[in-house]
Amino acid sequence: MSSKSKNTTVLLDPTNERRVATMERVGRPESLRGLTVGLLDISKARGDVFIDRLEERLSALGADVRRYKKPTFTKPAPVDLRHEIATQCQVVIEALAD
Repeated sequence: MSSKSKNTTVLLDPTNERRVATMERVGRPESLRGLTVGLLDISKARGDVFIDRLEERLSALGADVRRYKKPTFTKPAPVDLRHEIATQCQVVIEALAD
């Protein structure tokens, strides 16, 4: 991550540096109550332990939690999985564990 100016941040996508894509940052919701939150497990060891705790905390805040898992951490999530998450969830948390 590098900063161009005080108000602009540039994030580099490690999966494809040949094309620069501009994306607007989505605003954060004021509350998670009533929202569907997707938890994406990237299939690394013990990621499920972290996600279990996140699910507990988010449920306590009133969020409807759905869990998803990538087949492998070495590749991006398949298109169909990304589509499913995008159409079913208002918020997504990608869980990493190392």
